Amino acid sequence: MTSPAPRDRVDELTVGSGARLEELVDRESLGQLATSFADLSGVGIRVFDAEGKLLADAAQPVELISYLSTLKHSRSAIESTVSSVKNLDPGPEGQAGIDGVSGGRYRVVALEHDGRRVGRLVIGPYFPPSLRDIPSQLLELEPALDLDRARQLLTMAPRVTDDSMDRLARHARAALDVVMFSGLRALLTGSMHLAAVRESYRELQSKQDKLQVAYDRLKELDRLKSNFLATVSHELRTPLTSIIGYSEMLLEGIAGEITGEQREFVTTIREKGEQLLTLIKGLLDLSKLESGTMSLRKATMEVAPLVRDVAQTMAPHAKKKGISLQAEVEAGLPALWADAERLRQVLLNLVENAIKFTSAAGSVKISARLSSLSTGGSADEGGLVLLGAQRTAVELRVADTGIGIPESERQRVFDAFYQVDSSSTREQGGTGLGLSIVKRLVEGHDGTVHVEANEPQGTAFVVAIPLKRATLRP
Repeated sequence: MTSPAPRDRVDELTVGSGARLEELVDRESLGQLATSFADLSGVGIRVFDAEGKLLADAAQPVELISYLSTLKHSRSAIESTVSSVKNLDPGPEGQAGIDGVSGGRYRVVALEHDGRRVGRLVIGPYFPPSLRDIPSQLLELEPALDLDRARQLLTMAPRVTDDSMDRLARHARAALDVVMFSGLRALLTGSMHLAAVRESYRELQSKQDKLQVAYDRLKELDRLKSNFLATVSHELRTPLTSIIGYSEMLLEGIAGEITGEQREFVTTIREKGEQLLTLIKGLLDLSKLESGTMSLRKATMEVAPLVRDVAQTMAPHAKKKGISLQAEVEAGLPALWADAERLRQVLLNLVENAIKFTSAAGSVKISARLSSLSTGGSADEGGLVLLGAQRTAVELRVADTGIGIPESERQRVFDAFYQVDSSSTREQGGTGLGLSIVKRLVEGHDGTVHVEANEPQGTAFVVAIPLKRATLRP
C-alpha cells in the first residue's frame, strides 16, 4: 500500500485555509443570523458565497418597490439595479454602495476569511432620512406613476442613515466572523480527527500487509519444514534399518562368535538404533499428520483386548524400573469405530511417558470406562461444554504417580517439540513429539485429550473417543 505524500498530509491538516463559506457556516445558522439582522434593522439582507450562490435570504418587503415593479419602465430599472448589485465589487475597502431608481440604496459588504474573500453581504434596499419626495429621475422614467400613491409608500419605507448602516454592516460582518471562527474550529477538529483516523487506518493496513507477508512466509516455511522432515526421515530410516538388522545378526552369531564386551557394544548399537528409529517414525507420523496425508483405517474394534495388549507390551519396561502397572476395563464396554493400530499407538505413547516420569515404587494405571463427550468444546473450555450435545464415548485414562505437570503447562505439552523441562540438564530424554502426535490422532477420531492432576501426586491423561462419528444436521 502506497503512503500519501507529505504534502497530502499537510493539506489534510490545513483544510480550513481553503474552506468555502458554506463549509465554515451551515445554511441554517446563516439563515438565523440574517433573519436576526433583518428584524433588528428592518432592512433586508442576503448572503452570497464567493461564486455568487445565494446561501441565506432575509429580504424585507418594501411596498414602494413592489408597486414600482408593476410598472413597465420602472420594473426594468429595478431589475437592472438588482443585477448591478449582484455583480458589484466591494473594492479594496470591503464595502460599496449603489442607489436605485426609487431612491433606495444597497450596501455590498465583503466577507473575508484567512485573507480571502469567501462571500458577500447585500443589504437593502434602505432609504436615507433626507429623501422626502420621489426622485425626479423616477418621474422622468415612469410617466404612468401614481405620484400620490408613490409618496405615501415612500413614507413607509425603511429609513437608515449612512452612518447607521456603516455600523450595522460592521456588526453583521463581525457576527459572521464569530460564526465563521466557530465553524472553522469545528471544521479543523473534524478534519484533524479524520486525518488521524486515516493515518491510523494506513498504519493498520500497513501492519496487516506485513502480517500477511509474514504469515505467508511462515506458512511456506512450515510446508518446507514438513517436506524436509518427511524426506530426511525417510532417507534416514533405510540405512538405520540396515544398522539394526546387522547388529541383530552379530548378536545371533551369524558372523561368528563375539566376546562379552563386544556383545555389550553391539547391544548398545542396536538399542540406540531402535531409539533413533522410533524418533524417525515419530517425525514421519508428524509430517503426515500436518500435511493431512495420514489416513485412518477405521473398523469395529473392542477396547478390552487393546488395553490388555498395551499393558502386556509395557509390563517388562515397568518391571525393569520397579513400577507397578495395572489395567482396569469396565465390563460391557461397547465396540468402537476406530483405527485400532493408531489407538494402540496413543496408549503406548501415554503409558511410556507415564513410566518414564514415574520413579521406582510408583504406579501407572490404564483404565477404560463408558463416558460422554460434548460437541460444544473440550473439558478445558469450561461452561461451553454445557451448551454442547452429549455423545456416548469411551474414556481411556492413563494415570501415574510421577512428578506431575504444572497446571500452566498442561495445554502446551501437546505442542510439537515442547517439553516442560527443556534445559540441557534435564533428567529425562525425548523430543517432545509423542504428545503432539497423540493429540492429532485423537482428534482424527473426533475425540478429545486433556491432562488432569492425579491426586495426591502425578498426572492423568484422559482420552475420550466417541462410539460413533458426529453427524451434521441440516
